[in-house]
Amino acid sequence: MRKSMFATTVLGLSIASSSFAATEIEWWHAMGGANGEKLNEIVKEFNDSQTQYKVDPVFKGTYTETMTSAIAAFRAHKQPAIVQVFEVGTATMMAAKGAVYPVYKLMKDTKADFDPSAYLSSVTGYYSDVDGNMLSMPFNSSTPVLYYNKEMFKKAGLTTPPKTWEEVAAYSKKLLASGAQCGFTTGWQSWVQLENLSARHDVPFASNDDGFSGLDTKLLFNGPLQVMHITKMHEWQKSGIFSYGGRRSDSAPKFYSQQCAMYTGSSSAFGGMTRNAKFDFGVSSLPYWASEVKQPNNTIIGGASLWVLQGKDKAEYKAAAAFLHFLSTPEIQAQWHQFTGYLPITHAAYELTKKEGFYQAHPGTEAAVLQMTASEPTVNSRGLRLGNFVQIRDVINGALESVWSGKETPQAALDIAVKRGDMLLRKFEKAHN
Repeated sequence: MRKSMFATTVLGLSIASSSFAATEIEWWHAMGGANGEKLNEIVKEFNDSQTQYKVDPVFKGTYTETMTSAIAAFRAHKQPAIVQVFEVGTATMMAAKGAVYPVYKLMKDTKADFDPSAYLSSVTGYYSDVDGNMLSMPFNSSTPVLYYNKEMFKKAGLTTPPKTWEEVAAYSKKLLASGAQCGFTTGWQSWVQLENLSARHDVPFASNDDGFSGLDTKLLFNGPLQVMHITKMHEWQKSGIFSYGGRRSDSAPKFYSQQCAMYTGSSSAFGGMTRNAKFDFGVSSLPYWASEVKQPNNTIIGGASLWVLQGKDKAEYKAAAAFLHFLSTPEIQAQWHQFTGYLPITHAAYELTKKEGFYQAHPGTEAAVLQMTASEPTVNSRGLRLGNFVQIRDVINGALESVWSGKETPQAALDIAVKRGDMLLRKFEKAHN
């Protein structure tokens, strides 16, 4: 049923002729494992649905390796038509003058079916210019959520997930008393515990509307809210409420092994949870401090988007536009969302997933979408657009590790990270002015 719908959709974009070879384009990506297999399956579905275009997916390693490879390839005039770039590379791609073919312009120039209002504004805002034009196409957008072990909760006499950080602390004490080794652990500590903490509480992470309004941005994540939160986490680590497990998703095994009863990490970890957690688990929204806000903001996204690169011919751009349209169809987005835990990027994909009963069959999986769409994004919850952000995150990770190890106080560590991060921002500003 679905395949025939896909074929109709794509064939409606252009009439294929069997007397001509298909126009081929490459898509460089960073999806490995099960998600990479699903990506290849989706590409095959597109290729099989029509005869005019053929997309060749090429795995290029990590997000950083993929972006670096694309930049090098562009300089050597060997770039792919489409490259997947993680969200922290957005400012770099925007500053790469002459390298990017903005998606909104591509879709207009090729007369492809494209309605910006069909997409979730909390997702597309991250990848749009000041006028709201989409520069890249969201593909695998995630946001932080809370995973919890229902069996460990039941043993501790807990029936519902915590909504606030105050409740996380209180619940953890009961979990520790019932035999748990730790209350919670976290993945992607900079993204979850500082970047999203700031957005959730409508506090700036950086000046210039979190970097959206100019390159002369200064970091602000050493303010009262952030220092208070990291101070609490340091105290929690001493008591066993919190256990540090690594900079990225390295701490997930602490949750899989039932050492920790809760895990704050990406919604896209859902597929991994399903495969690795040999117990009944639930998904809930990312906690907020009830002492700081009555109603929290939306969280901000992670993941990546698809950028179209300059230097290709018209036929290749028609292929790229047709493929991006295909990826945005409700059926494709719904199946990608349901398989991976990444957000559905369109309203239609979300509605289709609800209609198919996915959220009823998998309670909690709607949490990420509800969390992202509960309120209109503010200048502090639209996302972050910072140059040299990959390096800045490394600085932040080092600072947080100095807190967990007891080498620095939270205030001193964040002050140092802001100072070093600002130096990286000035380097980026100088290079792109």
